[in-house]
Amino acid sequence: MADKDRIEGEGSYSGTKAYNERTKKFMDAGKVDEAARAAKPKSEQEAQELQKAEQVGKQHARGEDPALRDPKQVPHEGHKHKPKP
Repeated sequence: MADKDRIEGEGSYSGTKAYNERTKKFMDAGKVDEAARAAKPKSEQEAQELQKAEQVGKQHARGEDPALRDPKQVPHEGHKHKPKP
């Protein structure tokens, strides 16, 4: 296989396929609830630290996708509406 045939561009189809397969296998094994319990904060202090880290991360974000709240705010082909300011 030539090098150019292995280049997948932005993103990776083979990586996405492998991830999806591993995720399905994990879910089918019934490990989701166990993993969720293991991921819970072990103390109130840890919960506060996680919450603070989330707030710091959100300060760096450009904001939520407006389509999460109102899909009409997102302009797309074939529609004449414009996003609300």
